[in-house]
Amino acid sequence: MMLEQILKQKQISVYKCAKQSNIPYTTLLEIVKGKTNILNCSVQTVYRLSGTLDMSIEEIIKSCTVPKRVAFETFKSQICHMVKNKGDIDFIIDTLNDDDVNKYWHLKWYPEAFYTLAMVDYLSNENELPLADRYNEIRKCRLEEPLYPRDIVLAANLSDKLDIRRQSLEEAIPEFMRFNIVESGVRDVF
Repeated sequence: MMLEQILKQKQISVYKCAKQSNIPYTTLLEIVKGKTNILNCSVQTVYRLSGTLDMSIEEIIKSCTVPKRVAFETFKSQICHMVKNKGDIDFIIDTLNDDDVNKYWHLKWYPEAFYTLAMVDYLSNENELPLADRYNEIRKCRLEEPLYPRDIVLAANLSDKLDIRRQSLEEAIPEFMRFNIVESGVRDVF
C-alpha cells in the first residue's frame, strides 16, 4: 500500500496530514505522488508521518516501498512456497492484511495481482471460507490472453503434435482460469 492509499484509508487529505505532521505540503505531495522515495526522506519526516498516521516507522517504510519485480515464474514459485510454509489460513490472513492484491494492482502488475487473488480465492474455497468481497471489482477483469506456465510453453514449442496447451487448459484450477491464468500445480513445490 502506498502513502496515497494509506491516507485514503485513514480518510485524511494530503493537506491535513502535512499540517498535522508539520511536514511541508510540497514535500509530502512528492512522497504521495511517488516523486520522492520514502527511503530518501529524512528520519524526522518519516517519524512525523509515523506519529500522524499512528503507524510505526517500519510500517510506513514497508507500506511505501515499491517491491522489486521478478520474473512471473519466480513470483508464482514464491507465492506457492509461502502457502506451503505458512499454511492456507495464515497465507490468506497475511495476504489480506497486507492488501497485496491491491498493492500489485496499483503498480499495474496485473498478472501478480490476479495470481495472488486467485490463490486467495482458491485457498478460501478449499477451506470453505467466504471470499474477500473487497476485490469484487478486480474479479470482473482478466488477462487478454491465457498465461501458460513456462514448461507448457516450452513443451508446446518443441512438439506441435502434442496438444499440451489444450490439455493444460482442461486441467487448470478454475480460480486461476477466471483471470486467464493456466495453473494446476500450486501444491507441487519442493
